[in-house]
Amino acid sequence: MYCNACGKNIPDDANLCAYCGRSIGYHAVTKRLMRPREGRKIAGVCAGFANYFDLDATLVRLVWLVIVIFGGTGLLAYVIGWIVMPEEPKMLAAPMGYPATNT
Repeated sequence: MYCNACGKNIPDDANLCAYCGRSIGYHAVTKRLMRPREGRKIAGVCAGFANYFDLDATLVRLVWLVIVIFGGTGLLAYVIGWIVMPEEPKMLAAPMGYPATNT
């Protein structure tokens, strides 16, 4: 079996690629279309689509820019995506003094 991300040969029973760290095979985890808090340029709409479809964010941004310039509807779609797509939940650190596990 080969990794789709880096192209290296990996064992057939592997869940992760040992070379690039990407997960391989079927996942029971459902993806949600959300705007990330990190890695965004304006509002995170393109980065959210890139994460959801497992694409490079730069590629999505370039395609979106071409649609804005030549199609004209890309700007309206970006604003609608900004309003409709939920923002990724904020991860809070555990307060100091509390143990991470109950042992």
